[in-house]
This record gives sequence, structure tokens and C-alpha cells, in this order.
Amino acid sequence: MNKKFNRINRRRFITTAAAAIAVPMILPGSIFGQNAPSKRITVGVIGWGMQGPDNTNNFLAEKDCQVVAACDVDKNHLKDAVDTINDNYKNKDCAAYHDYRELLARKDIDAVMIAVPDHWHALAYTEAARQKKDIYGEKPLAKTIAEQQAIVRAVQQNKVIFQTGSWRRSQASYRRACEIVRNGLIGKIQRVEVGLLDGHIDFLSQFGGSDASFEVQKPPAELDFETWLGPSKMQPYIQARIHRNWRWNYNTGGGMLMDWIGHYCDIAHWGMDCDRSGPSEIEGHGDFPPKEDVFNTCTKYRIELKYPQDIAMTIAGGYPEIEQGAKWIGTDGWVFAGEWGVECSKPEFSGSKNLPDELGKVKLYESPGHVRNFLDCVKSRKPTVAPVDTAHHSATPGHLGLISMLTGRKIRWDVAKEEIIGDADASKLLTREYRAPWKLS
Repeated sequence: MNKKFNRINRRRFITTAAAAIAVPMILPGSIFGQNAPSKRITVGVIGWGMQGPDNTNNFLAEKDCQVVAACDVDKNHLKDAVDTINDNYKNKDCAAYHDYRELLARKDIDAVMIAVPDHWHALAYTEAARQKKDIYGEKPLAKTIAEQQAIVRAVQQNKVIFQTGSWRRSQASYRRACEIVRNGLIGKIQRVEVGLLDGHIDFLSQFGGSDASFEVQKPPAELDFETWLGPSKMQPYIQARIHRNWRWNYNTGGGMLMDWIGHYCDIAHWGMDCDRSGPSEIEGHGDFPPKEDVFNTCTKYRIELKYPQDIAMTIAGGYPEIEQGAKWIGTDGWVFAGEWGVECSKPEFSGSKNLPDELGKVKLYESPGHVRNFLDCVKSRKPTVAPVDTAHHSATPGHLGLISMLTGRKIRWDVAKEEIIGDADASKLLTREYRAPWKLS
């Protein structure tokens, strides 16, 4: 089995660590209809791996909500979650759950923060929506496009509030860059570049202090490995592809492409005014390890897409000329937004200053903070800055790009019907088979 992974330089480490700090969640609409607005929103947290602790700490910092329950299938993670929550409130009130469905069935919980691996998103999100819980969830929205469609339906049918962990929408620099584009200050958009990360990162080595084992072992007693795999295919336990590292195996994750698509493609779409749209043609090429490797997701990739109004987009990881972030290139200049701020071909628009009123006619959604925005929307019942249908459209180009890479063919996509045109084999990859007894209703 392949034990190789890419080491990352300081800049990529900072960015990767920042990506791990997603954003929080959870609240109720019903309680505000009958009770005083001062009542705390009760929150349950599901998943305490990489994103869960940071998300939960963000909720713990908000005075108008209270975290009352935690769930994880790893006993050590669950104990850490409960201890963290109880220590914050100086009590022993946090309830512990092994089965997320038991937590969601509680009538006294208004909202949930869900930070589980990608292969669990669809089941957890749809059940939370069915139980009328407002949801703070993670990106990408789901493992497949069909699962994303099911989540969108469940959220909309049950009228719950959904905030996706695409937290860059709550940062002023990215909003400002998108406003420059949306106000036509670089002319008509002709091309967009979305730069993502490449390779694999052994998070257990980076954050755990020791190399993870790439050998088949017996699952540790604290982990319910059968449930952890859930709807995915049964695999032998290998420590290196479980916590955090599940991203690098296609049985549970989607590689760097899908791990990051919900950040920078999301921002690119915001600037393009494509939150409800998508590409019509997609052609991707990538470098893949052998399928039997522990880390088997694509390491280097480049996807070319065609959007409405003759806009071309490139999504790439491992190509230095496509810098990490989102770049819009127009007939009268360009704008780039990344971790280091906003850059523009017109110097007066670089930096952090807001646009003058006479130039900034288009004003985008201004969020006070990703978790704060979620809580405010739980109260008001207004859409969040990163709602479920936006998350769906932001991740779809990544899914389609991966399908193109796996089939070796250009994909034609019906944006309105959300169907692959004229390719039955490629269409099969829009969904995946669930392992019994798990079913997506």
C-alpha cells in the first residue's frame, strides 16, 4: 500500500489549517414564534473530528445559543466533545449520543451542527431536515450530485435554515472582490480561474505528531468502525484513511478537488452571479494513484468548463499558473481574491477599502460572521449567506469535473434539468450504491 503523501510548505500549511476552521451552526425557528427572542437556541453537535471542535467553539462563544448534546461514533472523540462543552458551561448537562438519529429525535433541540465525513452528509442532513432541525453543515454538500439534490429537497420541503461551512462568504475581502466584479468594474467577464490545493496531506502526521499506519489492523475498541463506514463500501480498517484522512480515499472522500471546491468555486460563482446556475460543458484531466492505494484520490488535476455568456472557467490543483483562490478576468481588467487579500489590475481597487457608493451599486450579502449569520437567520427565518441550494451549485462543477476525469470524456450538462446529456455510463456516477442497511429516503 502506498505510504507516500505530499508535504506542504508554510503557506499551504497555513491555508490548509485555515480550511479546517470552518464555521458553526444551529438554531430554531419555532421557538422564536412563540417565545421571547431572548430564549437560547438549543444546539446539538454531530461529529467531533477535524471541523467539529472549531465549529462548536464558535457556537459556545455565542450567548443566545446553548450546546446541549454531542454525538460521535468514536468514544474518545465523544468524551472530548462532552468535556469541552461541559467545561465551557461549568456543568455536566451535555448529553452524549452514539446514534445521531437519537440526538435528532429530541424535541428540545432546535438546531444542529453537523461535521461528519463526506460519505455521511446526505443521511445526516436529510434526517436533520426531516426532524425540523436548522442545520449548520459542512462542504462539499455531499459525496454525489444525487445526494446533494436529495439534501436540497429535504431542506426546502421542511423549511429549515441551512448554513454551509463555506465561511469565506462571511469575510469582507471576498465579498468586496465579488462586488468589484458584479459592478462591472473589470468589464464583461471572459474567463475565471479557480486554484485549489493538490496532492495528499497526512493529517495524522501533521497534527497528531506521529506517522499514521498504512497497514491493515483491527479497529481500536473506542471506534465503531462499522458505523463509521456507514453507507460506504466495507473496507478493512487502516488508520491512515480514517480520521481527517478519509478525504484521500474515494470510498469516503473526494480528494483535494472536492475538499476545496466549496470554498473557491463558491466564491467564483458569487462573483459570476452563478449561485443558481452552472457549466454546460466540462472536461477534466488528472493524475490518479492506483485504485488499491490507501490514498487513491486525484493528486493533480485541471478542469476546463464552459459557462453561460461564453465564460470559460479553469479549476486546477497542482498548476502554479492557477494561483490558489478565485480570479475573474474581464474585458477591462482582472480581480483576484485569495488568503492574502484582494488584488486588481486597477490599483485603486486593490486592498481592503470598500467601493465608493457611486461605483458599488450592486451590494452583496454582508454577513457579520458565519455562525452569527446562521443564528440570526434561525431567528429571522431568512436565508443564510451560504444556503443549501448555493452549496449544491458551488460543488457541482467539482463533481462533474471528477466524473469527466474518471470517464476520460467531456461531459455535457443540462443546467436546468441537472442531468448529464447523452452519456449513460457517466450518468451512473451522479449517484452511488449504499451498503445495507443504509438507505437515502
